[in-house]
Amino acid sequence: MPENKNKALSFALGTDHAGYSYKEAIKKHLHDLGHQTKDFGTFNEESVDYPEFITPAAEAVANSLVDYGIVLGGSGNGEAMAANKVKGIRCALCWSVETARLAKEHNNANVLAIGERQISKDLAIEIIDTWLSANFEGGRHQRRIQMLDSE
Repeated sequence: MPENKNKALSFALGTDHAGYSYKEAIKKHLHDLGHQTKDFGTFNEESVDYPEFITPAAEAVANSLVDYGIVLGGSGNGEAMAANKVKGIRCALCWSVETARLAKEHNNANVLAIGERQISKDLAIEIIDTWLSANFEGGRHQRRIQMLDSE
């Protein structure tokens, strides 16, 4: 994982129609912080099937084309499930600052899932900032990550 402090990072973004509004706000926020994004869509609020947008975003992370991924939907559940089907992805569904911090510190999550219909836009941004500023603790957690990655 790249060091997150004072380094421009790249992000794959993917969403269905229910996460489109937050995706656009998150993209702007990341750009304002000096980061780059690769937007895998969707590009409006018309109903779509989320795997068509989430899987390519997760694959971009797994193939090291970007540093991290952020996927969104109404609840974030389906998006997390779709992302986690891609080998090498550790996607965490986060709904609080605490879940975001632990997703990085304990699970070294490389993709974050957020449900637009579950939390406020301000909290979504705070979750992302917390996740990015946290560091993987390694130690006992490293062994568990290796077990996940070996499956």
